Amino acid sequence: MSGTGDMAEGELPAHAERVLAVAELIPAGRVMTYGDVAEWLAGEAQDEGLPARDGGGRGVGGPRQVGRVMALYGGAVPWWRVVRADGQLLPGQELRALAHYRDEGTPLRTAARTAEDHIPRLDMRRARWDGRPDDGAAP
Repeated sequence: MSGTGDMAEGELPAHAERVLAVAELIPAGRVMTYGDVAEWLAGEAQDEGLPARDGGGRGVGGPRQVGRVMALYGGAVPWWRVVRADGQLLPGQELRALAHYRDEGTPLRTAARTAEDHIPRLDMRRARWDGRPDDGAAP
């Protein structure tokens, strides 16, 4: 891994572990945006009585920091369930993600006829998970 500094091999930064833990909670057929994950972690920090950014590596950051964690370490979790807010599939990974969405029954919107690549988008209204426990089934 690049950028690990003096960490032991296989050890993840605490923030990365927290982001990946949230990604693993998202039920099959559902998604959360990068911003949703950041908000989840901010709420978790407040529940623990921690400031959102304490300078000690426990800061929750925002959507960009969540995206960075997913880009570096997300391959070990269901990465396709953490998405852009506009429902566009991850550039360069569209076909891999689409296969997962179809397998899981994630709600999709048909691509516009004018769309060059004919790749559908996520139906964010139906696919977005708010973190509340449910039966795990896709809507």
